[in-house]
Amino acid sequence: MSQLIIFDTTMRDGEQSPGASMTRDEKVRIGKALEKMRVDVIEAGFAAASPGDFESIAAVAAAVKNSTICSLARAVDGDIDRAAEALKAAERKRIHTFIATSPIHMEHKLRMSPDQVVERAVYAVKRARSYVDDVEFSCEDAGRSEMDFLCRIIEAAIDAGARTINIPDTVGYAIPEEFGYKIKTLLNRIPNADKAIFSVHCHNDLGLAVANSLAAVANGARQVECTINGLGERAGNAALEEIVMGVRTRSDLFEVTSNINTEIIVPTSRMVSTITGFPVQPNKAIVGANAFAHESGIHQDGVLKHRETYEIMRAEDVGWGANKMVMGKHSGRAAFRSRLEELGVNFESDQELNLAFARFKELADKKHEIFDEDLQALVSATRSMDEKYQLVTLEALSQTGETPKAKLTLAVDGKEETVESDGSGPVDAVFKAIESNANSGANVQLYSVNAITQGTDSQGEVTVRLEKGGRIVNGLGSDTDILVASAKAYINALNLLENNNDKAHPQTSGV
Repeated sequence: MSQLIIFDTTMRDGEQSPGASMTRDEKVRIGKALEKMRVDVIEAGFAAASPGDFESIAAVAAAVKNSTICSLARAVDGDIDRAAEALKAAERKRIHTFIATSPIHMEHKLRMSPDQVVERAVYAVKRARSYVDDVEFSCEDAGRSEMDFLCRIIEAAIDAGARTINIPDTVGYAIPEEFGYKIKTLLNRIPNADKAIFSVHCHNDLGLAVANSLAAVANGARQVECTINGLGERAGNAALEEIVMGVRTRSDLFEVTSNINTEIIVPTSRMVSTITGFPVQPNKAIVGANAFAHESGIHQDGVLKHRETYEIMRAEDVGWGANKMVMGKHSGRAAFRSRLEELGVNFESDQELNLAFARFKELADKKHEIFDEDLQALVSATRSMDEKYQLVTLEALSQTGETPKAKLTLAVDGKEETVESDGSGPVDAVFKAIESNANSGANVQLYSVNAITQGTDSQGEVTVRLEKGGRIVNGLGSDTDILVASAKAYINALNLLENNNDKAHPQTSGV
């Protein structure tokens, strides 16, 4: 069997989901988790998109040693130079450069002739090769590009030194039979195709990203670009967990194998969900809460008699039931630190550890058993940034027939101020009370509540998405009291808006 290279772009394309941008430290946490999963290539960002993206790539490059670290770059000098600089600390590095190749993009976006596009692609690949040996070239909007032109530009890019050629379905337009045929045709028609690995990067606009990716693998592609939980702009990307388990479960059809440690899939999925504030739907394949649940009596009977009657995978093979060490109020600092290190969280200072441990103890007084999911949420709530607003106390009144009211004490730049308001419900009252002080002018785009674990003492994890002047942030808050969690999430979002450089959101064109 040949190897299928898994290229994860959670921190680049995944971050382009509105509100899903990540801090540098969060990217390092995800990078280490992907390394532990044995992901082959990690696209850590778009170095030229913002100073924050550049710093994040550099931090991931320094922290991750066993995976190739990649930066995206348009086919322009500044992008390529910036990518090379960000990747300096990486032991294995790749520059991924791209240019649009479809008639509609070349005419209306690039305003370049086909000859000019080929010339620019060759120049970009050669410039990237002057910095690194590992260069990937992408034909943006390849799904709508003409076959003759694709063959021409890909042959030229390989001659210029590209060792990976990516064929993206940028707008999610392809269907599996069509896309698989395109990959097969390119491999057969391009004279030097044997000198490069062919890759695919499929978007999910028609719900076919995974199907198109697997059709490409069946027809010769040997790299798949994907994200944890299928995160990505618009309808998302091909989900890494579905790609990996698809080729593993149907090894009778796919003559490839991957290096992925599948037992890390579920914990990594939860980490990404917590960091981005994008909950995983219960019926999501592989990592959803119901993925291995059986309610039908016929199904339950069959599974009890022989698991494979209704289960094509073992839950434990993807991480369900693993890492269930329970901690509580009697757990010490060393155990707390050790468990978080196993989850991919390292503390940069004793002060940071002490703050997280103090919050752990506060939670342990409210909740008898603390699971890994609780620890992930706790760490995300302890993100390091300048906090203009902090919640001190909260009182809320909700009574049948009465107008809900909320009274809060906030620390604003260290000075305590009391605010209050009524609302259509207790959460609305809490948000209006906070806004009576902040006057942010932000619009609430999303309010989401998710139980972190099972049981009535579970923490509620709240996501509040705010938009202001085109900038979108996700605030996270968790607590056993859902109103407190809601207040924390709204305040966290306000603080993110205040820290403009903390989560720069690269709404850029890409593959």
